Amino acid sequence: MTTISTELATNSQETPQPHARIGLAILRMTIGAMFVWVFFENLGKGLYTPSGYAGLIHDYIENGQAPDAWKSVMALAASHASIAAPLQGVTEISLGVLLVLGLFTRPAALVAFAFLASLWVSEWGTAWIWELLVPVLASLALAIGGAGRTWGIDSFLARRRPSGLWW
Repeated sequence: MTTISTELATNSQETPQPHARIGLAILRMTIGAMFVWVFFENLGKGLYTPSGYAGLIHDYIENGQAPDAWKSVMALAASHASIAAPLQGVTEISLGVLLVLGLFTRPAALVAFAFLASLWVSEWGTAWIWELLVPVLASLALAIGGAGRTWGIDSFLARRRPSGLWW
């Protein structure tokens, strides 16, 4: 029993299963590509303009089934659309690029998890429930698994500082 626990403790920083690491890297690049795609799609739709953003948020408020407390948060964002709209655009493209590159993957994936979870709640009743739930949970898996250490810039950073929480 001691040998197993010692082996697990020794290997806790680097997963010895290359297939699992490759699977996480593919998932990381897919979620990152999704964010980049959505950024350009939303840019083309004008959703990063104050009026486009506010219109979308008001549609979620009027037609969605999010809790009233969350609808209040959305209303606050819509009333400050001149700040919230470009902030959402910067967030989406930044998360996409960081995840595709595998740079600062853990914090980027945690932000993606929180961001996508907020969108998931916002879209309750307006979209298929699994549409965003899968990327929400996949983003959490990326953060837990340190997905940037395979095929990502984080692998170089981890060699210099293996215990770094950023990668």
